Amino acid sequence: MNRVVITGRGAISALGHSVQEINSAMVSGICGIAELEIRDKSRLKINVGAQIKNYNKSIFFSEFELRFLDPFSQFALIAAKEALSESGLALTDELREFTGVIIGTGGGGVTTQEENFRLVFQENVNKVHPFAIPKMMLNAAASNIANKYELKGPTYSLSSACSSSNHAISNAYSLIRSGETKVMIAGGSEAMLTFGSLKAWEGLRVMSKTGCRPFCSTRNGLVQGEGSAIFVLEDYDYAKQRGAHIFAEILGCSMTSDGADLVSPSLNGVKKAMLKSLNSAKINPDSIDYINAHGTGTKINDRVESNAISEIFSQTSKQPLVSSTKSMHGHVMGASGAIELLSCIYSLNHNVIMPTVGCIDKDPEIDINVVFNESRDFVVDTALSNSFAFGGLNSVIILRTV
Repeated sequence: MNRVVITGRGAISALGHSVQEINSAMVSGICGIAELEIRDKSRLKINVGAQIKNYNKSIFFSEFELRFLDPFSQFALIAAKEALSESGLALTDELREFTGVIIGTGGGGVTTQEENFRLVFQENVNKVHPFAIPKMMLNAAASNIANKYELKGPTYSLSSACSSSNHAISNAYSLIRSGETKVMIAGGSEAMLTFGSLKAWEGLRVMSKTGCRPFCSTRNGLVQGEGSAIFVLEDYDYAKQRGAHIFAEILGCSMTSDGADLVSPSLNGVKKAMLKSLNSAKINPDSIDYINAHGTGTKINDRVESNAISEIFSQTSKQPLVSSTKSMHGHVMGASGAIELLSCIYSLNHNVIMPTVGCIDKDPEIDINVVFNESRDFVVDTALSNSFAFGGLNSVIILRTV
């Protein structure tokens, strides 16, 4: 079986328009959560989110291109361009034949869908843009990336709610590991900060009106964000042969289902996902230095996840440090896992743990080593990243330095 490494990163989020900007913000503990600037926000009970600021789409795309691109596709294309540039990959005709794209998304073209619903149901318009469907379909981001770079390998989208991008990266990992291809582009993209989407989320009563404070005693819910993170994954030997800079190796992945409940996390399910990732990586819990937690800031998620971490790692010779970067970039739904993987990669390359910001008092019932409010210098050789989704769908990725 082939080893799989990451050679390129690209991202855009509320914390910045590039990997460098986002990493710098996270290391500094900057929070991207602020008052939303969206249509009809006065009708919402929730008025905060991690929204991309100072985003001028005309800088990245022509007017003609924008006619066919929902924001979630725009974000994915921006991140993919940065990732490919950083990788230094020369896309020859031969390589294009086998290189594919897998993008995770929970909602797809939500903005396009909502705009057209308004036209049809509110303004009684009987004709919509002929590309409304291609813009809103879940595979639009993956297809747009493949089309732009003329990639003809395995290309599709995955939708597993909040675990979508971890599932996408895990699938790309499996394709390279099995030898089916040498290179894949994978990650996630989401743009769900619309009135209709947020109004629907309000009905679940899991949203915070003030901010995201994972593992804090005063936490009161999640805060939605938007953005994308995309990675270039390669066969290790191929990357070494062409002299690529390797940021991390994907040591193992897991994909599991709780098989229990549509919205409530399962302690056994969360534990199983982490243990299966350790088994996939062929390492024991003692090897993990850092865990980027799913850490949504809801009462039940943080309690269940922290209990699972404690049960797996409490008897190890060293307990890993834990943080949830959702406290800074928000819960970017299907793209969260990919954005959080940036944090893991940074920790592996710089020996710094990104913080969980906004905490006033740690929840006394949470017995794990959370890094609060300020980043911490710490040697990290192996990192684990959790994604747990509605529907009981879980995906965990383990990275290490090379």
